[in-house]
Amino acid sequence: MSSSVRRRPLVAALLASATCLGLLTACGEGSGPESSDGGAPAGDGSFPVSLTTAWGRTEVAEKPVRVATVSDGDTAIALALGLVPVITPDVEDGDEVAEYKQRAIDRLGGKKLTTYDDTDGTDYEAIAAEEPDVILGMNTWDMDTDHAKLSPIAPVVTFADKKQSDTLTWQERLKTAAKALGLTEKADAVIAANEKAVTDAAAAHPEFEGRTYTYSVVHPEQITYMSYADQDPGVFEALGLRKHPRAKDYSAEKNGVSLENLDDLESDVLLMTYPFGDEGLLSASELESNKLFQSLDVVKEKHFAVVPSDNTLASAIAYPDALSAPWVVENLTPILAKAVAGK
Repeated sequence: MSSSVRRRPLVAALLASATCLGLLTACGEGSGPESSDGGAPAGDGSFPVSLTTAWGRTEVAEKPVRVATVSDGDTAIALALGLVPVITPDVEDGDEVAEYKQRAIDRLGGKKLTTYDDTDGTDYEAIAAEEPDVILGMNTWDMDTDHAKLSPIAPVVTFADKKQSDTLTWQERLKTAAKALGLTEKADAVIAANEKAVTDAAAAHPEFEGRTYTYSVVHPEQITYMSYADQDPGVFEALGLRKHPRAKDYSAEKNGVSLENLDDLESDVLLMTYPFGDEGLLSASELESNKLFQSLDVVKEKHFAVVPSDNTLASAIAYPDALSAPWVVENLTPILAKAVAGK
């Protein structure tokens, strides 16, 4: 969400035991953003537009052209709506822009993004220097700190309740931003295209339907059972898989799998990810050479696969946004297909 935590590919997302697995939904059910009132009907292309935020009213007098963003998710929103932000947070440690975001940038002319270093938080001066018409802050945990310093620069488009920093779906975030930008119809088209990418992938792989799966992450302190019963239905289930009945034994508060209980990972398909590399509880080679792990039927029959984190796939699954669905299914379905087939 926030730019300061965005590279937690699974690092922050998965440290929080309630990580979003959702692709068509995000963390939690979420309550939708409040309807705009005052000014013109929100998002119909008429201005001014007035939005309720947790910090008061945001008034957008004219259709914005220059849009600044304060997180990766907000950058994805702008790009999905056909706008190259005038400034965004940089990508940590010199990493490349996520492939699916770069594709969108290329479609919009391939212009290199102007960025600011957010190591120490949002750079208000850098944002102000770009003279944005509006600032998108729909995907940040830092707005309580940032709003007072961002609002004198330009109208800040953000959530209506502070709790929504965690609970809004990506669709709701996109729609709120689109209202302020006068691009509601474009947002509807983006949502439909993302959903079609997933349903088309599911239709192309009927062998996924009804297969049970377990998704687990190796954290520094534990092996985490991510696909617990109350976890939001996510991309795996949108593609036709279903949680293993054992998932009912796990929850956001009780999600650690001990080395003595590795057989709890048993399922028709087992998916693992190692976002912490050598800093995980144990490495991929250490886990996969464990005798109990090797004895699992799902492993012996080659229905086991690793979801990569170095190409941002695991992160994109954990943090779905307005651009990611087509790229996620493009990269995930071959992994699932091989695991289901036992290859």
